[in-house]
Amino acid sequence: MYIVLIFLIKFVFIILAVAHLYLRFKGKAGSETDNLVLYWKERIEFVFIMLMSFLLIYIFNPTNNRLFMITRETKILLFLFGFILIITANWSAFVEESDIFKDLQSSV
Repeated sequence: MYIVLIFLIKFVFIILAVAHLYLRFKGKAGSETDNLVLYWKERIEFVFIMLMSFLLIYIFNPTNNRLFMITRETKILLFLFGFILIITANWSAFVEESDIFKDLQSSV
């Protein structure tokens, strides 16, 4: 049931993300509807990250061996979770504030 709940949350997140892209494509970015979609998209993303974090803590608890619980659905969720973390990471803080990238930009 927990895995199904996570999939439902992810499905709602995808719908909201597509709705935001559609509104942006139609030139309605920043509208009241778009702001509402973004509001719920951010909350759903937070809930997804929290649920996935609890799942990771539960499965990989070092005091119990629950690796048998890693089914195909769990593998897919962990795979998607990795992509979500990469996509939603604060890349600007890393790229703009990193000394390596500053040196690289100045040399180019």
